[in-house]
Amino acid sequence: MDSLPYPPFPTCCRWEVASTCCTKGGLDIMVIIKFKSSSVLEENLQSHLKRCPFFKQAQSLSLQPFYQEGINAGKEEEEEGVQNFSSEMKRNAVRAMTLFEFSQLINKIKSVHASICNDIRDSFKIPQACDIWTNRQVDRGLPFQQKHVMQQASILGNLEEFGVLKSCEDNVVSGSVKSDTSVDKDDVPAVVEFGAGRGYLTQVLADCYRIKKILLVERKSYKLKADRSLRQKENVTLERLRIDIEDLKLNAVESLQGVPYLATGKHLCGPATDMTLRCCISKQCNQHNDASSESTCHLIGLAIATCCHHLCQWKHYINKRYMLDLGIGKDDFNAITWFTSWAVDADHGSDLCGTGWSSDLQIREKEHVESDLNTYDEVKDMVKNMKAVDRAIIGFMCKDIIDFGRFRWLKEHEFESQLVKYVPSNISPENRLLVARQKC
Repeated sequence: MDSLPYPPFPTCCRWEVASTCCTKGGLDIMVIIKFKSSSVLEENLQSHLKRCPFFKQAQSLSLQPFYQEGINAGKEEEEEGVQNFSSEMKRNAVRAMTLFEFSQLINKIKSVHASICNDIRDSFKIPQACDIWTNRQVDRGLPFQQKHVMQQASILGNLEEFGVLKSCEDNVVSGSVKSDTSVDKDDVPAVVEFGAGRGYLTQVLADCYRIKKILLVERKSYKLKADRSLRQKENVTLERLRIDIEDLKLNAVESLQGVPYLATGKHLCGPATDMTLRCCISKQCNQHNDASSESTCHLIGLAIATCCHHLCQWKHYINKRYMLDLGIGKDDFNAITWFTSWAVDADHGSDLCGTGWSSDLQIREKEHVESDLNTYDEVKDMVKNMKAVDRAIIGFMCKDIIDFGRFRWLKEHEFESQLVKYVPSNISPENRLLVARQKC
């Protein structure tokens, strides 16, 4: 089996050895290539590739000037070994800890959180400009879910309060931009939504503020997208790029040349947040580019709602240096990302909302778990016997630590930034929002 060659096609087509069969002459290996939507024998592979839509898409994408594989992935690890750790691998590593190591890590998390994460304030903002959505005065043909509308409106409300969006019709997006390209006073900068999905965050933005240029970035294909509604808007140009953020060279997108833009993302899963920050901040993008790759598009502000921290990877994380300064290395980081799943593995909305959550967090930050060392034999048993609320609080601490590193990275790159809770936890436990703008 090990001697079988890898099929000559990109990762867009998944494959695996699916079965074997025996013949009278002895063991005869039958290789079946399993694709995303079909399975073919190895002998039929070349014929299949001629009509495989995933292969054709990958070929077409590789020819685009804005495609550069891994440009936003982060630096490779110097040491050899596993680059991406699955949740199962992270869990097994935690369970392999001694009870003392586990308790020390939990205490470190509480200590770090208490020292750096005191300024994450509640900021649930519903701007008046979004009344047409919050009051359901929009086209009834558009999908409407109250919790999603509240999240979308609060993202825009925080941008407005931070001075990036303006409710007046004269200047919808504000910012100090130096550009060699002259822009008419009536032109409105572009909006780039990362991990756009069906695009309804941008739909709300376009309905409530005057936006003329929209770029949606999403690697998957979706039905029931907002694209049709957005294209019907007068004086709005829409472009959708089906590409992984990891491979997007934003400076090479022709429609953004010389255009100031606002970057948004609602629930950018795991490392997608780190990749988006690299994609938007040209200093980071240039680590893979040639010397001539000067930024020709201009980020003036961003709002990213983070989520799925359990998917974060050390390789991709944007501020490894800051983590190391806190005494959190790769192994601790992997454990912390696994702990984040505790924050959302049950319905904690009623337990964690209101004043009880804040006081509970402060109490648990000061507690230490050494007293439990004589109670349990294994880490697995200790975790199993933790209260769900206690696990959730540790999970939220870990999420805050990860997001605070991103917040600090933005500040280091000369952006005014905030990290806030943009909706109550009973609307969504994934309620942290990074907001930033260029310093004037």
